[in-house]
Amino acid sequence: MLFDAKQNLKIIIALSLLAFSQTSAAAALTGCAAKKQEIQTQLEYAKSHNNQNQINGLEKALTEVQDHCTDESLLKERTAKVNEKKEKVNERLAELQEAKEIGRLDKISKKQKKLEDAQEELKEAQRALSQ
Repeated sequence: MLFDAKQNLKIIIALSLLAFSQTSAAAALTGCAAKKQEIQTQLEYAKSHNNQNQINGLEKALTEVQDHCTDESLLKERTAKVNEKKEKVNERLAELQEAKEIGRLDKISKKQKKLEDAQEELKEAQRALSQ
């Protein structure tokens, strides 16, 4: 079943709200248990909206989590992600500094935006690490 852009946006917003509301309910869950619960929540939503493509993908993801996820491996994966994002922030800082040294305002604002994006990605990775 294909959806237009407006329907896709509605689905994304609804999934986000659903996941957010479930986050508080699953606050006691951490690691693989939290990951499994998040997938199950999204799967329930997809089933309620008969989105077979999403159902198939989520069922595969749930099987992968059940078969392969350990809290130790998840922690290692998330720690690596945080380190990767820290490196990206450092790269963006260096690029911004270089643009400032050159003095081109258009480059400075572009590099500043990229730095802010990288910092936000780092914050998201750090939040995931604490879950």
